[in-house]
Amino acid sequence: MVVDIQEKLLPRMHKADRVVERSVRMIEGAKVLGVPVIATEQYPKGIGPTVEPVRQALGDATVLEKTAFSSLGDSKVVEAVRATAAKTLFLVGIEAHVCITQTALDGLDMSLAVHVVTDAVGSRDPGDRDVALRRIESAGAALVTSEMALFEWVKDASSPAFKGVLNLVK
Repeated sequence: MVVDIQEKLLPRMHKADRVVERSVRMIEGAKVLGVPVIATEQYPKGIGPTVEPVRQALGDATVLEKTAFSSLGDSKVVEAVRATAAKTLFLVGIEAHVCITQTALDGLDMSLAVHVVTDAVGSRDPGDRDVALRRIESAGAALVTSEMALFEWVKDASSPAFKGVLNLVK
């Protein structure tokens, strides 16, 4: 799930370029491996649309508008997640201490295994991001990097998707 990487919010994020780069890496890896992708936009009339590099990577993936801070606080998003039959939720996006935290906690409440991709989440203040990650982890979510997640998805170097994933992390 790609959470709220939007035009008016992103420029204020600490290490914004890295969040975008690693989020795009995760989206591209998901495409290679056939992992479903859902994206959200927090009140796009006010915060703007998803930033162009992420929007391009998303292609025809589902993008849903929301006003709840938790992506899973919106029934359309919950329905989209349930439609995938996923048991695990990988989160990228912003802000770590607001929408990512609340989405992670709601995902855990829905009995999903939640993985927060630490190099693909950000906040304006790095201290807020750090506290959010500690809280998310203590609640039971896994903290992973984009490279960890991609190789977890590919599982085996003999997989036909291995070279596609390897190209993403080089």
